[in-house]
Amino acid sequence: MKLMKNVMIATAMLISAPMALPTAAIAQEFPLVAGDYSDVGGIFVKDGGTLKYAMHLAGDWKKNQEFAKSQGWITDYKIYVNENPRDGEPNVYLVTTFASLPDAAETERRGKVYEAWVKTTNAQRDAASGNRAEYRTIKSSMLLREYKVR
Repeated sequence: MKLMKNVMIATAMLISAPMALPTAAIAQEFPLVAGDYSDVGGIFVKDGGTLKYAMHLAGDWKKNQEFAKSQGWITDYKIYVNENPRDGEPNVYLVTTFASLPDAAETERRGKVYEAWVKTTNAQRDAASGNRAEYRTIKSSMLLREYKVR
């Protein structure tokens, strides 16, 4: 009988143990906090196309990124070169960082602001992008979000 009573007490203690945890332990904050987003485009530059693509990046691409930064749409942009690409991997990564994703209305508004600034038509921009296919191929696109330790 005493053994049965001890088993029942032990069982009751195990069942109620999670409720006995200190409130501070239960209310502990998640150790990471969300930060900015980064859009990472993976580009494969074909043999013989490095100078043409570098000229594009130093010219129109940079000009567009600086405009987006001046509007507060992005916070930073960078070019990374994959020094040791495996077969088929991108050899250039274009990274654009921004604080938040715009909703549909904001995307539309930004499009109109950009079109007024760039002074080219959609058809002209599509043609220019298509011409770059001569020396580069877009291999990948990722949207990453930074998380920082609290």
